[in-house]
Amino acid sequence: MKILSLLLILTLSITSLILPISASDFEDITDNGINSEADILGTSGEDIELSAISAILMDAETGTVLYSKNPGEPLPPASVTKIMTLLLVADAIRDGEVALDDKVIVSANAASMGGSQIFIKEGEEFTVEELLKSTVIASANDAAVALAEQISGSEASFVKRMNERASELGMKNTTFENVTGLDDTVTKHLTSAYDIALMSKELIKHDVILKYSGIWQDSIRDGEFILTNTNRLVRYYDGCTGLKTGSTDKAGFCISATAKRDGMHLISVIMGAPTRDERNKDARALLDYGFAEYKLYKDPASKLEEVDVRGGTIPSTSVYSKGFSLLVNSSDYKRIEKKYDIPEAIYAPIEKGAKVGRIVYSLDGKELGSSDIIVSEDIRGLGYFDILLRLLSDIACKKAKDAQ
Repeated sequence: MKILSLLLILTLSITSLILPISASDFEDITDNGINSEADILGTSGEDIELSAISAILMDAETGTVLYSKNPGEPLPPASVTKIMTLLLVADAIRDGEVALDDKVIVSANAASMGGSQIFIKEGEEFTVEELLKSTVIASANDAAVALAEQISGSEASFVKRMNERASELGMKNTTFENVTGLDDTVTKHLTSAYDIALMSKELIKHDVILKYSGIWQDSIRDGEFILTNTNRLVRYYDGCTGLKTGSTDKAGFCISATAKRDGMHLISVIMGAPTRDERNKDARALLDYGFAEYKLYKDPASKLEEVDVRGGTIPSTSVYSKGFSLLVNSSDYKRIEKKYDIPEAIYAPIEKGAKVGRIVYSLDGKELGSSDIIVSEDIRGLGYFDILLRLLSDIACKKAKDAQ
């Protein structure tokens, strides 16, 4: 009888513990990635007067466009091109293709570059870091080409990678023909303000770039050659972190200016301004507008609570929020509400990272977005043997208590 009773309990236990549940019961969250050109949050920026042909203001974290003027028009970018050059260099450093202390012997081709330069000579030796900061700070064409040749073997091969990376980032109005932006002989070397914002957004993820892009001066050649930043905003604009200037007769005066205040990182792109001063004025006007009108609402990823596990090898597990960020009007920032949708229990088996709920963010009853709530670990479902062992353990514990 004891054996029959045990089998009956075992059968009932399996039926009650192993019940299916679908994670698809919860709606997918809104992707807070790069927005399309049409997704422009700002509308009151119409009063901003700009001299530039094209311009855009973008939030670096969410990709939200706050202001735009002819944002998709293909135009020559001059040395703003080097944002993509530097992005590939930064990627190569991150991926271990090159190291900052690697030695680079300058080629005749690199030494022949005109325009902004550090006047390097064929056969001269620099470290990758020296060439990097020369390109970031002083917009040195010779340094940029030397880096491209070090990474890809030739400038042509590097340019191919530039165009491939542009495609990956969704830069639909961009074609690169060189790594410098020199445009005397090129015919299709073009990009747009929106595309520049996209590659700027990617570049400022690299600390190795931000280390130099926001400083006014540095040096190479043991302090004998001073590098002065071509971006004057780093001197007089509060929170400026970079990023890149450019000017030629074809391009006019261009800039991608980045600045960070109160956790919000903005990208202001100006193309085709008539003078350097008007370019800087335009870039500053957009940044001022962005910081005055908007704030970044950010709810970081965090551990939430323990949730019961049904049919699993553990009784409970921790769940986490994936985090959420959204750019909002400054006046709305403190009125955002959040609501937790967490189940009382989850059912095994379930994989680490599986979505089991969400946090909903709303303003005046309107949903703004949501964040996934996920499981922190793999949880194996109970098998027949696991259940049998658990039941035998419970029986043994009961007998021990009865004997006391």
